[in-house]
Amino acid sequence: MKIAEGKFVVTGGASLIGSHVAEQLLSQGAREVVLLDNFALGNPETVKSLLGDPRVKLLRGDILRINELYDAFEGCDGVFAIAGFLTLPLSQNPSLGLAVNVEGQVNIFEACRYRNVKKVVFSSSVAVYGDPAPGLVDERAPAQLNSFQPAAALYACTKLIGENLCKLYSAKHGIQAIGLRYSTVYGERQHYRGVNALYIMENYDRIARGEAPVITGDGSEVHDYIHVADVARANVMAMSSDVTAESFNVVTGVATSLNRLVEILLSITGSSLKPVFKTGGGSVRSSVTDQLDFSRAKIEKMLGWVPEVSIEEGIRRLLEWRKAQEKA
Repeated sequence: MKIAEGKFVVTGGASLIGSHVAEQLLSQGAREVVLLDNFALGNPETVKSLLGDPRVKLLRGDILRINELYDAFEGCDGVFAIAGFLTLPLSQNPSLGLAVNVEGQVNIFEACRYRNVKKVVFSSSVAVYGDPAPGLVDERAPAQLNSFQPAAALYACTKLIGENLCKLYSAKHGIQAIGLRYSTVYGERQHYRGVNALYIMENYDRIARGEAPVITGDGSEVHDYIHVADVARANVMAMSSDVTAESFNVVTGVATSLNRLVEILLSITGSSLKPVFKTGGGSVRSSVTDQLDFSRAKIEKMLGWVPEVSIEEGIRRLLEWRKAQEKA
């Protein structure tokens, strides 16, 4: 599908990922970009910089109200299905979180079928693997959710359902659909709802206040941190491809420990503070491991996508954005 001159709807448009996807679409010549959001978790301020572009339309709407999707999807070429509850808000409101992540995704596909939308790119997660076994984790790896906390397991199941809706509607109704399994997404316009990305923002806030950053456990826990600009590029490349009924890891393939993450924060801020090590307590957690090796071979081969932003550069960009926000 050509991005240039196309009309696209981004559900969850007033979000970290949604706003960056919109930027990518505009840079590639999209005719119209509709940012659909109910503002329960997203914030209009997130996309304020985009609203001066006449091609952008910010629309209040809810994926649980299918009539609003019918209206938004009229004349639409493709939909980025980003709206959804992450693990932390789902743990706080499981009934609504499950409804949004499951019923809401069904509504998106039904509205696409009704409006003859050509393609859907669904935001999934590497949470679908649960706690993966040691070794390279590619898209064929099984889900191992038995050791996950309940909220994390429920979240992972909703993403597996979304991916299989992609396959079902592709096979049954001819709607091309792709699932993108993000690792830990961070970057400019960062929020405080991502369980793993939360460490970045909380520790930056502590350092800014002159307090010691806090590291869980011994700091050997690792995550694959992917910058939101790379995630947005993957979304747009998935939309423009002819690939359907597939799921892809959107990862760097680099495991970064909590120790290294705090080291980067201290270096960029020029702080001499020493971190404090604490046990995890009762906080909501997802995967907790000191070994992680996600494969990006499939998406490189089929879509030509590779990450471009290192963890050091990505955190530098995030902190520069945060400082600009504080000044404003």
